[in-house]
Amino acid sequence: MPMSTGARALYVALVVVVCVVFFFERSHKKAQADLPSPAPPGAYRQRLVAVGDLHGVLQMAGIIDDKHHWKAGSDILVQTGDEIDRGTYALDIYKLFQRLRTEADVAGGRVVSILGNHEYMNALGDWRYVTNADIKHWGGYKQRIADMESTGWLGAEWLANYSVAAKVSMSPYDVSPSYSFSHGSLSPYFPFLTPFPQKINELGHSLLERALTPPMAEPHPPNQYEGLPKGTTPEEAELYSQRGPLWARGLAQSPDEKQVCKQANTIRDKIGVRRIIGGHTPNFEHIVSRCNGDVIVIDTGISYAYGGVLSALEIIYTLDPVKDGGEMLAGQRPFVVGGAAADVEGLGVLVKGKEYHEREEVFAIYEHRKQRLADEKRTVTLS
Repeated sequence: MPMSTGARALYVALVVVVCVVFFFERSHKKAQADLPSPAPPGAYRQRLVAVGDLHGVLQMAGIIDDKHHWKAGSDILVQTGDEIDRGTYALDIYKLFQRLRTEADVAGGRVVSILGNHEYMNALGDWRYVTNADIKHWGGYKQRIADMESTGWLGAEWLANYSVAAKVSMSPYDVSPSYSFSHGSLSPYFPFLTPFPQKINELGHSLLERALTPPMAEPHPPNQYEGLPKGTTPEEAELYSQRGPLWARGLAQSPDEKQVCKQANTIRDKIGVRRIIGGHTPNFEHIVSRCNGDVIVIDTGISYAYGGVLSALEIIYTLDPVKDGGEMLAGQRPFVVGGAAADVEGLGVLVKGKEYHEREEVFAIYEHRKQRLADEKRTVTLS
């Protein structure tokens, strides 16, 4: 007998939870063969997991334990926007991320939240992709607006803890790689690319604050769409344009691989990152890696609305000592809580002036397989 729509939705949600547990749980037997051992004394290890568009389906429960608390230790979790629209449970996802952010900090980890075009659409009153189920789950459209206003809990959360772009480093050491994260594509021609990500985030914050300041625009439909809020500057309008990092698809969509790689190299040089990572442009079969992993697009349409493949991006970064010598540095992780280094298993003491084998492994993780996208090694000296 065929499943009803409700039963199918519940089944998909349960499958999603089980599969994302696989993405995050370090001790999972299937992943164990591909993961390096915990960092021995004198070495360093950092893991980053990034997930693309969620569109209101409870994808991320796998990073919590059975009591709904953070279980990912010192890992970095990046979500590249669009936690809202096309689903029912955006409210729950935002509340979950709000709590996990604090719990991750305490555990020595970090949650990085990126704003997508759909967050801005909702802020601007463009509710074309908001479902009736979402509005009902929220307690009605008036409550939804009240929560999103700058005086509401979600509006305050967006303004305080979400950004349009992020630059994430894998360690506190200058030799280690950084990655850029944005919802849409970065462009070498975008006039506010640098300083990165400060300028983009400054414009994003000011535009968002305008949109969320009461009274917010009435939702369209059924009301007429009002467009950008009164007082929007030309710079803010450019950020929200098709050329900006919320909407652009160039690096993801252009068929000219040579041109994409040329543009990616220009961007990487300008903003000082090793890889450019984003979402927005879904590929329903796999994570897209271009230019030998210099550009990675992680949106695989994992929401129930799209029915794409379940996926996550994983980056594992390690520093292993080559030889003795040099000035001692206090052992530390990249994210310090309360001014003191977190107590992390396997954390050793790194040495200034000492040579280390650096390894950066990049994986696309799917429900039943794990694909290596890049594996780069070099010898570095800590300074």
